[in-house]
Amino acid sequence: MSLLTEDAKGVFVISVTPFHPDGTIDFDSLDRVTDFYIEKGATGLTILGMMGEAPKLTQAESRAVAQRVIARAGDLPVVVGVSAPGLAAISELSKSVMDLGAAGVMIAPPGSLKTDAQIAGYYSQACAAAGEGVPVVLQDFPLSTGVQIDPAVLNRIVQELPQVVMLKHEDWPGLPKITALRRAEAAGQRRISILCGNGGIFLPEEMGRGADGAMTGFAFPEMLRQVVDLSNAGDMDRAQDIFDAYLPLVRYEQQPGAGLAVRKYVLQKRGAIASAALRSPGAPAAPEAIAEVDRLIARLTRRLKELT
Repeated sequence: MSLLTEDAKGVFVISVTPFHPDGTIDFDSLDRVTDFYIEKGATGLTILGMMGEAPKLTQAESRAVAQRVIARAGDLPVVVGVSAPGLAAISELSKSVMDLGAAGVMIAPPGSLKTDAQIAGYYSQACAAAGEGVPVVLQDFPLSTGVQIDPAVLNRIVQELPQVVMLKHEDWPGLPKITALRRAEAAGQRRISILCGNGGIFLPEEMGRGADGAMTGFAFPEMLRQVVDLSNAGDMDRAQDIFDAYLPLVRYEQQPGAGLAVRKYVLQKRGAIASAALRSPGAPAAPEAIAEVDRLIARLTRRLKELT
């Protein structure tokens, strides 16, 4: 499998980690959901992210999940989240998954970082821990990590650390950050790939600002692929129409603490996984939420018919 580069584009779907109701990993469903993402147009996969319940897995389980998905994905690039409080854990998991054929690793900053110097210094250490030459995706998700990374600090990291080949852009509001990076590149800074998260809730605007695609999860990943392709083709109106049809469900999935249960319910409903179970701590979607989601899906089905 080839390594991730600054030229990466398209849709890298953040994969869920399927569990049996008893909390053990459902590897058959992991195969099935990997196939599902590929069939729906994923150009890459990202596993063991925050919405993949990575903090609930042991190191051995993380390695087992990575081994299964990388083997199943074939030539499709797989990025593995290796974020951890300590650098030793990052180093251990990075080496394991890169040996298995991962295309790169994703690292989010720990919440202890408070200053610009600490952030830049951390990524220098984290890149070294990941291993020489290992492509790194910098996950910028301040709503979750609490770490605010100024565009000037991102520019410094890009200039000083060639291992950082991609920004996973999840600042909110954060559209000016994409603009700042692209302007710096126009002025001579090294260009990196920018793929966007947050469930795709700002994807049309992010594409308009110069993003290369999406790296996020959504129970209808085909929407992400359609919006990215239409945006790249210059058909922003059609891209917006498609996005708007799915927006109520995108919005519903974005509820903090409840969105993953909703996403897993819809994936189960679509036949991609056998169970919507979350590993503890984590609660399934309430019956009221399920009824609301079913109504949104029914409305989505009608809306898509109108668009065809």
